[in-house]
Amino acid sequence: MNGAGGGRGARPSEWVAHRLGVRTVDGEAPGGVRLGDLVGLAVRRNPRRAHLLVSGVLGKHVPADPRIVHGAGLLLGELVRLRLRGREGSAGAYGPLLANALHGTRGSAAALRDRLREPKGAVDAVVIGYAETATALGHSAADALGGARYLHSTRRQVPGVVPYGGFEEEHSHATGHLLLPADHADLDREVPLVLVDDEMSTGRTAFNTLRALHAVRPREHYVLASLVDVRGEADRVRMRNLAGELGARIDVVTLATGRVELPPGVLDAAQNVVAELSGRDPEIDYRVDRGAVRVELGWPAGLPDGGRHGFAPADRRRLDKELPRMASILSSALPADARRVLVLGTEEFMYVPLRVAEALADALPWTSVRFSTTTRSPVLAVDDPGYAIRTRLVFPAHDNPTDGPGKRYAYNVHPGNDAARGFDAFVLLVDERGDTPDLVDGLLGCLRTLAPVVLAAVPGPGR
Repeated sequence: MNGAGGGRGARPSEWVAHRLGVRTVDGEAPGGVRLGDLVGLAVRRNPRRAHLLVSGVLGKHVPADPRIVHGAGLLLGELVRLRLRGREGSAGAYGPLLANALHGTRGSAAALRDRLREPKGAVDAVVIGYAETATALGHSAADALGGARYLHSTRRQVPGVVPYGGFEEEHSHATGHLLLPADHADLDREVPLVLVDDEMSTGRTAFNTLRALHAVRPREHYVLASLVDVRGEADRVRMRNLAGELGARIDVVTLATGRVELPPGVLDAAQNVVAELSGRDPEIDYRVDRGAVRVELGWPAGLPDGGRHGFAPADRRRLDKELPRMASILSSALPADARRVLVLGTEEFMYVPLRVAEALADALPWTSVRFSTTTRSPVLAVDDPGYAIRTRLVFPAHDNPTDGPGKRYAYNVHPGNDAARGFDAFVLLVDERGDTPDLVDGLLGCLRTLAPVVLAAVPGPGR
């Protein structure tokens, strides 16, 4: 996972293993790659959990080729599709493509994506992704099912939209989740329900979600899907007991399994490391202004800007048709000499920026296009090749969040001590609610000190 570590020869988990004794141990590899190839390690700024598993294929903390991000999600969805059809799925021929993509083999990320987006036969289901990290992952998994309707949870209350339900994410810094479908009937259909998250560490979030959703609308079949599953045996037993209690089948699908070894006293040790190394964010010279260009994407009327209120197969087909045109608009606005471009989404707004980044990468084959998104999650940054979060930008929230103002972060965007990791240009995509003066004074201002920025806002529902 070269992208997470930023340098060949150093795995992005070595620093945490050396300093805190936290280690990942590989298990089974249904997706054709091992746990240690999919994730690195970082230290959380969170007293409830010491470590963070940092995925190289999620498109959140680590800039990655958008085709491997979409491809990994499609692969997870393909394993779900096989399970829903009563078959035990494995990566098969896709595994080597994913492994090669992770190692940077040219053309492998596009090949993985292209092989997986070929029609495999539609499967009907309701797919729910978790905010904020798994909104694009869940959407990509739903893409692979062909006939699924997609919804992601949200921490953003929306006036006039009645919640379907809510649940808690116990270890998170921001725990409350809402489900806000535009049409509750989409969730009430008698079809399997698929919950998608980037990782299952204990399974408590999925446990809470299943209880809450089953109380509203009991179902016979649930599937839990994640990139990695590091649950212990007690957590697995707890989930099996829940299946018996609910009288439902609960399947688990993942690309890789394993475990995380945590030494005694790791929470206190992690907080000591955070206290020791805090305040070492890269210096930003705000006198530098490399400018920003705002463009209009010509967003199609009535097309949802993501899965916050639901996304149907017909919406996906419509978006697929429009993506090359939008990529052309963005490519014409980029500096002619830009060879490394980062497309940056914001928090829950991940899927549309991911698909736009994917189309841009296809349109500019000789340009290195990468994708990541901003986040609420506070993580320690250490500019070391053996650490997964090398640098961070800190800026204020810009979407008038329900829970009030707060800090937000963009990781591995600033080049830090290695100029070769820098980007020549940024494409910043925001949803309509995030297009505010705070964006201009905060995140946009940070990015403009590093490279020219192309900014595009996607209209919200009803526009």
